[in-house]
Amino acid sequence: MIQLLFKKCLINEVQHLIQDYIHTLSSPFDSFLEEHILTSTFYVILDELNEVGYYAIYQDQLLTQFYIQPSYLRHAQELFRQVIENHDVKSLFVPTCDELFVSLALDKDLHITKQAYFFQDSHLNIPENNSLKDDIVVPATLDDLLPIQQMCGDFLDHYEKRIANGELFSYYRGSVLLGIGVLEKSKMFNGLASIGMFTNEAYRKQGIGRTIILNLKKWCYNHELTPICGCWYYNEASKWTLESAGMITKTRLLNIKVKCT
Repeated sequence: MIQLLFKKCLINEVQHLIQDYIHTLSSPFDSFLEEHILTSTFYVILDELNEVGYYAIYQDQLLTQFYIQPSYLRHAQELFRQVIENHDVKSLFVPTCDELFVSLALDKDLHITKQAYFFQDSHLNIPENNSLKDDIVVPATLDDLLPIQQMCGDFLDHYEKRIANGELFSYYRGSVLLGIGVLEKSKMFNGLASIGMFTNEAYRKQGIGRTIILNLKKWCYNHELTPICGCWYYNEASKWTLESAGMITKTRLLNIKVKCT
């Protein structure tokens, strides 16, 4: 085995490698995984002065990235083993669009659980619900802050900051707030935005969430963004809502636990 150096680094020092990694993916992932990646500690793998690859660990125990350059792929299994053992990694977030990461995890005796679905737009023509045509979905303002906090509770964090950043949309029927839309521009994928929704509990199963997603999709395309989204794997209601709005899923996020020996 070649002698390598595993060196902690800043994310901007491996940004070119991150772009190489992104180009290997068969589909994008949403802001949930992206946020875990961007707040991870990054490490570069060096063979003398040559860059072998990089990896990232969230809160000292969750492996969120593992990328090896093509010229070093024959060493990938051994490098993966070293990273797991040297950092005492407890679990991995592995998107199924990352073929290398999935394959290396399958090579090990690990416990696989399902964390989330990732969705993309089908580009099908989805008709809007005419019974909701008088409702409005508009960018949230600070006047909406208290009603949004009261309705959503801890569904999100930093509500005021999100409103200031243009990430929240309010769904109104007259003066009644029935739900919110969430839109987060990707920091890793150019031209992508993660969208989502939260519906007032008293008004669910009326097509409000679907209408929010349709409006957010339209907003994205009008601003030269491609909408993507995700939901917890076991949230069947959210999955159904997203699919009813024309979103389709072929990618999963796996939460893989490292078995104790």
